[in-house]
Amino acid sequence: MSCYSWQTDLWQRLAAQPERLPHALLLEGPRGIGKRDFALALIAARFCEAPQNDGHACGQCPACHWIAQGAHPDMRLLEPLTAENSDEAEEGATRKKQEISIAQVRALGDFVNLSSHRASGRAILIQPAEALNPAAANALLKTLEEPSPNSLFVLVSHQTNFLLPTIKSRCHRINMPQPSSTQATTWLTQQGTEQAALCLALAGGAPLLALEYADTQYLLARQQFLSALQKPTQLHWLQLAEQGAKADMAARFDWLQKWLADLISARLAGKVRYNLDFVSSLQELAVKVNLIRVQHFARELAQIKRRLKHPLNPQLLLESVLLNYIAAVR
Repeated sequence: MSCYSWQTDLWQRLAAQPERLPHALLLEGPRGIGKRDFALALIAARFCEAPQNDGHACGQCPACHWIAQGAHPDMRLLEPLTAENSDEAEEGATRKKQEISIAQVRALGDFVNLSSHRASGRAILIQPAEALNPAAANALLKTLEEPSPNSLFVLVSHQTNFLLPTIKSRCHRINMPQPSSTQATTWLTQQGTEQAALCLALAGGAPLLALEYADTQYLLARQQFLSALQKPTQLHWLQLAEQGAKADMAARFDWLQKWLADLISARLAGKVRYNLDFVSSLQELAVKVNLIRVQHFARELAQIKRRLKHPLNPQLLLESVLLNYIAAVR
């Protein structure tokens, strides 16, 4: 288990003196740049029974196999629970919970205070750390203030502004490196991504997120949705809303947000950041729109997106949004 090429320098600095690692690390940076994998590589190296010369885990020993399977007895992973695995689950519920509960954090109490199985200490990975609900965050704070010997906490965060300042102050903060465009494109090409440049642009330069966007069906649905947006006077909003409500609503909101961002950018700077396959359409539309109306709608859309988790009627919501889009760009 190793890190990505853009993380090599950081790895070398941390691996040079592993015994001097602080008891709590906070890996921060945008989603999709490999923070979680880096954290797992650190923990694997800590437990590995035959580490390589560069400090990476061997990937072959029993400890490495346990880490790969998520079954190491001296490691705990805290992530948002699925509803069916939580105490609050209802029969047949499968929706994704968006938080880490206090029960999950309290369960760490006995774990960190017991003797380790392999005499290599304990490791706790929390990701994303901003998913800790207020009660869980306060419970974790107490554990961080009084860490048990030979325990390592690794917190991964996409949005550190949502973390308690007291939690941040008790961690050694690491601003995770982001790959250059060349590094990211090369890595995506090695993974077999056909539209690497487009997917990377859609992901804002985050290669792991770009890999998720490389799905053929996802790209086709996006192209069909944006093709409708490029001609607002001919937009069949009822049909588009009906189709969208039966699919991934969050993805459609994301596509619309990036479309608006590109419209504004094309109008102000003549550049398109995200939708590289619609450059000419965006530039043509940008010169016709009322910039103030588009900017106002973009702010409204951001507010609506925050409440998108459980819309009462997805189709009505998308209909309203598309009508507002037509009004904003007409």
